[in-house]
Amino acid sequence: MPTAYSRCFDPTGARYGIPTYPWRYAPDGYATRRQLRTKGLRPGGQPIAAQVMITNRKARTPRIAYLYRVDLAKPVRPMTSRKWGALALAMLARRTCPRCQITYSYCLSTRHSICGLCIAAEEQRAA
Repeated sequence: MPTAYSRCFDPTGARYGIPTYPWRYAPDGYATRRQLRTKGLRPGGQPIAAQVMITNRKARTPRIAYLYRVDLAKPVRPMTSRKWGALALAMLARRTCPRCQITYSYCLSTRHSICGLCIAAEEQRAA
């Protein structure tokens, strides 16, 4: 058994406290949060059931993905009209320049948090 595989294989949970499997070797019935989300499910408050581990030769620390049981997962809560409204206002704030108050069709960069026209005007004032 290769060393990397044996380091990641602990189905009883004796070494890491929870069952641990190598990358792509988790048994059926377990899924990550993203996999649950694509199925229209959420963990629903259940504890972490297992983990998937991958080791890298260059990086000393392994990467870990937590797994949840699919049979205990609950359906995703539907979006209410108030949630849609709050999301729309948040996106509007991300698309509006705070200096010139122009609303763009794209989200402004978080690096500058102002539009390109205001950046250009600021650079001209500085020069």
